Amino acid sequence: MKYQAPLRDMRFVLHEVFDVSGHCARLNNGLDRETIDGVLEEAARFAAEVVAPLNRNSDEQGCQLIDGHVTTPQGFRDAYRQYVDNGWASMTGPLEFAGQGFPQLISASFHEMLMAASLSFRIYSGLTEGAVLALHRHGSEVLKQAYLEKMVSGEWSGTMCLTEPQAGTDLALLRTRAQPQADGSYQVSGSKIFISGGEQDLTANIVHLVLARLPDAPAGVKGISLFLVPKFIAAADGTPGPRNSLSCGALEHKMGIKGASTCVMNFDGAQGWLIGEANQGLACMFTMMNDARFQVGLQGLGIAEAAFQGGLAYARERLQSRAISGPVAPDKSADPIIVHPDVRRMLLTQKTLSEGCRLLAAYTALQLDLEHGDPQPEARQKASRRAALLIPIVKAFFTDVGQEVASLGVQLYGGHGYIREWGMEQLMRDSRITQLYEGTNGIQALDLLRRKVLGDGATELGALIDELAVHVDAAGSQAALRQMVEAMQQRLAEWRELGTEVVEACRRDVQEIGAMSVDFLAYSAYVLVGGLWLQAAVRAQAALDAGTDEPGFYRAKLQAADFYWRRVLPRASGHRESLRGGAHCLMAMDEADFAF
Repeated sequence: MKYQAPLRDMRFVLHEVFDVSGHCARLNNGLDRETIDGVLEEAARFAAEVVAPLNRNSDEQGCQLIDGHVTTPQGFRDAYRQYVDNGWASMTGPLEFAGQGFPQLISASFHEMLMAASLSFRIYSGLTEGAVLALHRHGSEVLKQAYLEKMVSGEWSGTMCLTEPQAGTDLALLRTRAQPQADGSYQVSGSKIFISGGEQDLTANIVHLVLARLPDAPAGVKGISLFLVPKFIAAADGTPGPRNSLSCGALEHKMGIKGASTCVMNFDGAQGWLIGEANQGLACMFTMMNDARFQVGLQGLGIAEAAFQGGLAYARERLQSRAISGPVAPDKSADPIIVHPDVRRMLLTQKTLSEGCRLLAAYTALQLDLEHGDPQPEARQKASRRAALLIPIVKAFFTDVGQEVASLGVQLYGGHGYIREWGMEQLMRDSRITQLYEGTNGIQALDLLRRKVLGDGATELGALIDELAVHVDAAGSQAALRQMVEAMQQRLAEWRELGTEVVEACRRDVQEIGAMSVDFLAYSAYVLVGGLWLQAAVRAQAALDAGTDEPGFYRAKLQAADFYWRRVLPRASGHRESLRGGAHCLMAMDEADFAF
């Protein structure tokens, strides 16, 4: 199964829907349209020609742990060397540490390409970028000077070490200890599990960011600190120095992403240094975690795009039965299955979910850029609130979409989709982890409802709905879109009322928070993506009205938007009715009565 980056749609999203050139001017980074398009074209070539060919073998071969050393699948080292040498690793890094400072609105497109081409390969570099962000924002100047430039370049990698056997979501149960030393460093001892890239043969050093407790730390999450614990301690000349007291104890045997080393890491009095303030580790780690959750959302989007491309190619080639309305290819033994309405339903569901998520990814990336780069403090604060609201939606919805679209891909192939030869079942297995790590999707839903919506009484949610309503109302002037506009106006009013209803219900009964959260997130995502699809339809209609030389592209965009609001958006109603079912039916049954 081949992958080609959807460059035309990416350009449409960036240039026509979100005006990336204007965005770059606002950030004052000097990037123009020609540069942006050139970067995307080269990124697409790298993803298709260098990374995508690794995907099948990485699943077949996996990683190997021998005498404490991990070897990655064949081809990974050479591809990673090209990734570093061509500057892709430093794309988002801070300028003062030899990074290129590309905004998320552009880099997210490249990262989607990598996720689609080979999720296992992308995992190694993805967490390094998050580690760079956390160290740059919270680390001491000494640590930044010693480690950041090598991490930004990709010569050294980074990890995030949170999870322990007894402490997953509930980090209050964390046991790893950090003992202060006379020289200002700490001895870190404990075991961490599920550490992506904890050991590998791609980089000369691995810089672990580890959550641990100080001896006098208060109980619970308020007593967690963050430490930098490198595999090799940086020497004065910037090269890897002495080997630290840490090791990979095992590799996990997994359902998917087999080309990514998922390690049990043992820290045996390893030398580490505090990042940020003592007992403030969770706040520091969340800097990294929010980026990681956005990146995991892009993993879901990348998988969805790859599955759609595979399904579409197969549907055009596979001959089975005749069209209900009569033969379409009478010169052939049967018609290609793309003529059948149910196959069209699956393909359009794949297409509209994937392209809708791409719109939301760009909108979220724009907020992340403005949060840190807008020249106005008030605008930075506004973008920060908006990004905080969006991140759990992106992480949960995109990864649910990735699994659904991959499953539809298997269905499109029929029995061939179930066997390894065609590659579709690998996408389904690889995508499954995205719904679990960096906080399960149920945790994302709790975060959205409890912290973001209840936290401010739905104020930021209301601001988002207001912003969408401005675009929706403005689209009402286009007669061709009137039905879609009216449908979205009704949904936005419904979303606003539902937000108020949910806040009131949760304040009456705290159990409703857990009972309503998953359905509320899904409802919000479908309506939000619907609003963005309408914005895309407005741009497409304007292009057609102006006499574009690409009428097929814009006509298809309008038809896809029409399918979304008629056949996908109605899913929101089911989630609305479900969350109104209340907590009582979930909690009334005695635990002993679940099975007899």
